[in-house]
Amino acid sequence: MKRLLLATTALVGALVAQDARAATQTGSIAVSASISTVCSIDTTPLAFGEVALSGATTGATPGTATVSVTCTGGGGYFIGLDSGLNNVAAQRNLKSGSNLLAYGLFTDLAHGTVWPVAPGVAGTGNAAAQAVTVYGLIPAGLPIVSGSGTPYTDTVTVTVTY
Repeated sequence: MKRLLLATTALVGALVAQDARAATQTGSIAVSASISTVCSIDTTPLAFGEVALSGATTGATPGTATVSVTCTGGGGYFIGLDSGLNNVAAQRNLKSGSNLLAYGLFTDLAHGTVWPVAPGVAGTGNAAAQAVTVYGLIPAGLPIVSGSGTPYTDTVTVTVTY
């Protein structure tokens, strides 16, 4: 019985000692995430087609292109169009050999607002492709020379800043 009493006392003593040592500490982990806006672009060409000529353009020749912008994260962006490879004094020009043919790029169908180089036309991303129309125009009455089989061309760089 003495042995049983000693064993019971030892067990109770161990449990009491264990309870006396039971303490807790708390801490925290900071958790964060950031979502960056990432944009991509896709473009279609702007082809004016056949320009009627009889020494000068007889009528204004319109054309359109599309810039599709896809931006994640809901951030804002700007679409800028540079002055092209053949610009003279900030005038965009198509070129065939040494011949130039002026044209403009606009933000509206009425050709009232020239497309700005920078910062450009504003938009806000929504993770879906957003198509923006670029309106081109070769004005009437320009002196032109046949391209001798070589088309008039230019390259405009599209920049999306976000």
